[in-house]
Amino acid sequence: MGAALLAGSAMPALADDFSLDALIAAAKQEGPITVYATTGKIVETAQNFTKKYGVQATGKKVNEPTQVELLIRESQAGKIVGDVSVSGDVAASVAQLIPEGIAYSWVPPDLAADIPAPLQNPLVVVSDEHVITYNTEAYDKCPITNLWQLTEPEWKGKVAMLDPLDKPNYADWFNQMAMHHDADLAKAYQDLYGKPLDAEPGSATKAWVKALAANAPLLADSEAVSAAVGAPGQKAPFVGLNSVAKFRNNVDKGYKLGICGGIDPVSGFIYPGFGLIAKGTKSPNAAKLFIHYLMTEEGISNQTIDGKMSGNSKIPPNPDEQSGIAAYMNQLTPYDSSTAADDYDARQDWQDFWTVNYKR
Repeated sequence: MGAALLAGSAMPALADDFSLDALIAAAKQEGPITVYATTGKIVETAQNFTKKYGVQATGKKVNEPTQVELLIRESQAGKIVGDVSVSGDVAASVAQLIPEGIAYSWVPPDLAADIPAPLQNPLVVVSDEHVITYNTEAYDKCPITNLWQLTEPEWKGKVAMLDPLDKPNYADWFNQMAMHHDADLAKAYQDLYGKPLDAEPGSATKAWVKALAANAPLLADSEAVSAAVGAPGQKAPFVGLNSVAKFRNNVDKGYKLGICGGIDPVSGFIYPGFGLIAKGTKSPNAAKLFIHYLMTEEGISNQTIDGKMSGNSKIPPNPDEQSGIAAYMNQLTPYDSSTAADDYDARQDWQDFWTVNYKR
């Protein structure tokens, strides 16, 4: 298979027609690539990739919305800097980048059988799990069992979380809940209080978000949320909603973070990290090879150690991961990429709704 054929295909080829050796050879004939990702670990990943294949790659930490902005600007200018985007803004990727021909998804044909179908279009390289957390030093077990408890007076000003205005994936989660799990949230209310929720059918999520915002949650970055919940020596620590990646603070800083399992109806959510290739890249084979590398245990292990899960089902949870998230995956809401464009369209509405109802 020649370089031209590899370069020209945005859709995955049949596994029988694919040759990794041919892809490597074609990539070596191309120029260096730059990879945007939300984690600083992409720097190390790119260095390891270069050592392994002799194909120059540079990793740059770029947050979700900035990745989208850069890819759009670079495409319009015809000057591609970011050849690969990892874990960018999911909803914007589906609503803008892919349909407008700015970036595309490519599934390695030889690995496709190990990637569940819902994670292939677009390709999910890795997922980031956000969970309800508590302080295991202060509590023998999680002090809440139901999401609605986060809206009660007992937890007024004692819930820590990321700001939905800064982290659009939280606004997107609200919309995913409203579209796919609203009835579960309504049932959780009735289970807790013994009476139906006094709200219009299909609006349980909206009622919960309104009540949560009005209960004065602490809005902070992930490091501050981690400290508010897990720092040792606290008599009345916060409960929180945060990425499992922060469980590394249990080792690095002696924190006491634990996952609240068994929360009704869910203990958190899964947010996917797509792997996309810039349509205008001059090094499409190198970009594809980098995507292929990320779908291997060697290429993704420095992220799975933080509790993130590979889109490749053959890659097991990292044995050195601190949260134990693998045991809770079926208690988290999965992300439905088929409605990602709806998330994008509704995002500003959810953020406005949060702003109107938020009280400090």
